Amino acid sequence: MKMVAAARLKRAQDRVQASRPYAEKMRGVVGSLAGAAAGEVDHPLLDKREVNNTGVLIITADRGLCGSYNSGLIRMASEFLAGYDPAKLRLYVVGKKGNVFFKRRGFNIVASPAIDSKAVTLADATAINATVRADFEKGDIDELHVIFTKFLSPITQRPTALKLLPIETPASADGAQASGDFIFEPGPETLLAELLPRYLLTQVYQTLIESTASEHGARMTSMSSATDNAGKMISTLTLSLNRARQASITKEISEIVGGAEALKG
Repeated sequence: MKMVAAARLKRAQDRVQASRPYAEKMRGVVGSLAGAAAGEVDHPLLDKREVNNTGVLIITADRGLCGSYNSGLIRMASEFLAGYDPAKLRLYVVGKKGNVFFKRRGFNIVASPAIDSKAVTLADATAINATVRADFEKGDIDELHVIFTKFLSPITQRPTALKLLPIETPASADGAQASGDFIFEPGPETLLAELLPRYLLTQVYQTLIESTASEHGARMTSMSSATDNAGKMISTLTLSLNRARQASITKEISEIVGGAEALKG
């Protein structure tokens, strides 16, 4: 299992490292453009309204044997959800582990998208993106957060919460006004109508591949530790067995020598 996880981790890690700069730059550019075009563009993904219902996309794994990957993420998600009224929460939970946990606690799970953690595709992200976007535009949710595990290294993964909708400008997200003057060609409405859906899809896809890379890294590390611990246990048990056998042989020899001495007497 360690070898399989290591092979999958290499592919997943390469995908994360290749896509992360694009996703981060996309986030900055779209936020700046949306801030510069504030008041000129009316797009559903920018619609800020009173929050009555909150959507939370939670990305967990289908299987265990991956250390604290699932437990750490679920613990953070539980702490995050504790600040909301359960009646006003709508959860989109990826992975069997998360679905089992939150169903048992009575949360409102409106969708349980299935993905193949061995090879996450853009089609997986597209399906999830279509679901959450439709619910946001219909008004079923007024904001959307995603809770996933950010991949830092094979031995370090960090549960992370990120707000996806409504898309925030740098002014509203960081408290600073967007800088720079923009000349839009084509117009801001046409440009953002193309960029904003692409941005949302990019962010959803990025969270999926970050999560799968984190899962494989956690499983590889966990199985490596399990292998080392099993090796140490075998060595300890072998030593104990040899000592017990040696003590038994020594005792038998002592009894034989004692019996021989008694016969001589």
